[in-house]
Amino acid sequence: MKSMQILAKTTSALALGLALAGCSSMSERDRNTAIGAGVGGVAGSVLTGGSTAGTIGGAAVGGVIGNQTGRKDR
Repeated sequence: MKSMQILAKTTSALALGLALAGCSSMSERDRNTAIGAGVGGVAGSVLTGGSTAGTIGGAAVGGVIGNQTGRKDR
């Protein structure tokens, strides 16, 4: 059981590192979209008790909000 926890932590750390490295060349708007989608997905999951539809819906709404954050209309 202990080895499974170590494997899970190692895998999570590796995934986090790869995700952060992938964000290095993103524009500010792209980063805001990704952050909004992540936060929205977590919030949707929590609010709907882990429902897949709630998670996807939250990610979609959060992504749109993140994309529009800081946007200047001309």
